[in-house]
Amino acid sequence: MAVETQLPYDKQYITEYSDKRNEPNWFKDIRLKGLELSEELPMPVVKKTRIRNWNFTNFKHDVAGEKISSFDELPERIRALLDEDSDNNNLIIVRNNDVAYASLEDSLKDQGVIFTDIFTAMNEHSDLVQKHFMQEGVKVDENKMTARHAALLNSGIFLYVPKKVVVEQPIQVIFWQEDQEAAFFNHVLLVAEEQSEVTYVENYVSENDEEETVANIVSEVFAHDASKVSYGAVDHFAKGTTSYVNRRGTVGRDATLEWALGQMNDGNTISENITNLMGENALSHAKAVSVGRGNQAQDFTANIRHFGKASEGYILQHGVMKDQSSAIFNGIGKIEHGASKSNAEQESRVLMLSEGARGDANPILLIDEDDVTAGHAASVGRVDPLQLFYLMSRGISQHEAERLVIHGFLDPVVREIPIKTVQKQLREVIEGKVN
Repeated sequence: MAVETQLPYDKQYITEYSDKRNEPNWFKDIRLKGLELSEELPMPVVKKTRIRNWNFTNFKHDVAGEKISSFDELPERIRALLDEDSDNNNLIIVRNNDVAYASLEDSLKDQGVIFTDIFTAMNEHSDLVQKHFMQEGVKVDENKMTARHAALLNSGIFLYVPKKVVVEQPIQVIFWQEDQEAAFFNHVLLVAEEQSEVTYVENYVSENDEEETVANIVSEVFAHDASKVSYGAVDHFAKGTTSYVNRRGTVGRDATLEWALGQMNDGNTISENITNLMGENALSHAKAVSVGRGNQAQDFTANIRHFGKASEGYILQHGVMKDQSSAIFNGIGKIEHGASKSNAEQESRVLMLSEGARGDANPILLIDEDDVTAGHAASVGRVDPLQLFYLMSRGISQHEAERLVIHGFLDPVVREIPIKTVQKQLREVIEGKVN
């Protein structure tokens, strides 16, 4: 199926959908602007990955999800994502396009923490949401996919942490694409005010190996001065889901934003992770791992832009490609004029396990300032036959030897991830994909 320029939804549908959710007028205007722009704007720039035949328009937009009264109602695959070391008091489960379960500790509510779905937030905290939603982070008019996202938003989360509030336990969201044709046009808006701290973990899961649908995901993270945000995600959409993922961070003075991303989709994927280090001494680590299999194609970009003086950005990406899969890993460090004393470092490595697999690592450093530090490392290669021979000579089968090599290749990234629950989930997903 070729890329279509027309969405299967029109202005009347968008207006009625917005009215049904009782959305404020300012957001309805954003929807209609997005719909108009989606017909004019180009697709995202993807230089080396052919997306012409990808499915971006075949999906069901408005699919309800039932609430749950007990975790026992969830399938084992979803229950396994729950944090066994916590009481799951800070948790939202989104089932198709609706909230099936939501909980937040009273102590956090009393401190002013807001953790709710994006539509409730638009009505109950309209000024806060309007101030940040697709204004300074991801813009509606960036490309066709961001415009479509604005027009067709059908689920999302708003997390707000007030000034000086430290959230001790991780906040978790599970986005469950239960209906095999249900689309996710999902938005995560996370705002951490000055001197606050929070760890946020999200999981995306689906089971549509045959039916085609779409995931169009945008996350906007604002780490204000002296705050610390740890953002963990495990994306695990099934083969039938074509994914566009755009995660964007804005980091203030003396603030830290740590990304820990497990990019484990089985369908075709475009993923952008961009961080803007706006303040002096701003810091970001962007760590990501991926395993590709089958005949899927993926394009990953990690981009850290330095605007503030003495800002530091570190990119670490490792990918394993199996079967006929292919992936592009772009690592971009950009130091703007005036961001003196900044440091941009990156490492991207790709391991190919079969003759038909393809991988590409593109390190890019763009430096507009003299007094800075920058460096990169990149490698693409196949499994060392001596490694396999050594393992097999000790009675290990070839399949098990490859499995051990994969875990050994990815583990330097996985163990660097500061969120233990994401580490555990990633290792389990990796195990499932290499068996």
